[in-house]
Amino acid sequence: MGKNRLEAFSDGVIAIIITIMVLELKVPHGPSLAALEALTPVLLGYVLSFIYVGIYWNNHHHMLNASARVNGKVLWANLHLLFWLSLVPFTTGWMGENLLAPLPVALYGAVLFFAAVAYYILEKCLISCNPNDHILANAVGKEYKGAISVVLYLVAIPLAYVHVSASYVLYIVCALVWFLPDRRIEAQMRS
Repeated sequence: MGKNRLEAFSDGVIAIIITIMVLELKVPHGPSLAALEALTPVLLGYVLSFIYVGIYWNNHHHMLNASARVNGKVLWANLHLLFWLSLVPFTTGWMGENLLAPLPVALYGAVLFFAAVAYYILEKCLISCNPNDHILANAVGKEYKGAISVVLYLVAIPLAYVHVSASYVLYIVCALVWFLPDRRIEAQMRS
């Protein structure tokens, strides 16, 4: 089965996710910096979530580019990932409106955690679907960044009930870990 349709569908869903997030941003009620400052938590949540969705889109692109074909398992694993990503606008909005409330911050982390798990499942399904093509399998190797991400999310979720700001810091650190695309895939494709 070709992968073009999967790529096009995923790109469309991710574009819609970003569109929903930006549409959730409200115009300030006044022309002053004070009016804009009141929206700072929502804007910062949007920026963080935009970066996360962008990271997933970028790495998804690289991962599919390293795969020759897809099958039914890959399609379902991809939908699983898109499901969790589709919840990012909801949790971003709730977290932005309730900046220091533990539950929205913890739920944001839970969605990020399950998206990371879904990405890992998709990665393994793609490797399994392309057994004769070792580009992705060789590039991924030991998945340290993925493991670090999962641990950071698992720490940040309950930490939100102790110190909300510390959870935010862990989410930012995790985004920084993934900000640059995985160069291992590009290197494997060149060799």
